[in-house]
Amino acid sequence: MIFPLLRIVVGSILLVSGLEKAIHPYQNFLYVVQAYQMLPGWAETLTAVIAPWVELMIGLFLVLGLWIMKALRWALMLFAVFIVVVGQALLRALPLDHCGCFGSWIQVTPQQIIVFDSFCFLVLVVLLRYWKKTRRFSLDERFTQP
Repeated sequence: MIFPLLRIVVGSILLVSGLEKAIHPYQNFLYVVQAYQMLPGWAETLTAVIAPWVELMIGLFLVLGLWIMKALRWALMLFAVFIVVVGQALLRALPLDHCGCFGSWIQVTPQQIIVFDSFCFLVLVVLLRYWKKTRRFSLDERFTQP
């Protein structure tokens, strides 16, 4: 019972994060992306436009339990990227008051979010390891033959 719940919780986190960025002008998130000083200008804009929708879709797939294995793998890669981006900002001591992960809805420091993202990453590793138990209460379970 815990595995589907964890899948839904991680999916909800991505849904909320992606939704906040998707419903606001992309320039708001562009400012956050630029603060991390990792990408050239064109890639910053592309990331600000596309990333919220990727988060939103992966979160939706996890919550609904649709294409679970693929969604778990994509979410794992997404959290790995989050950890690297925030980690390099901390190592370079960039002046970030908050990570920008949840936009204006939730303010979290980079130190807090790297711990949180690492925890989510580990949860996803466990969910991938026990993916058959993770499938309970999912659309995958409902529509696939045993």
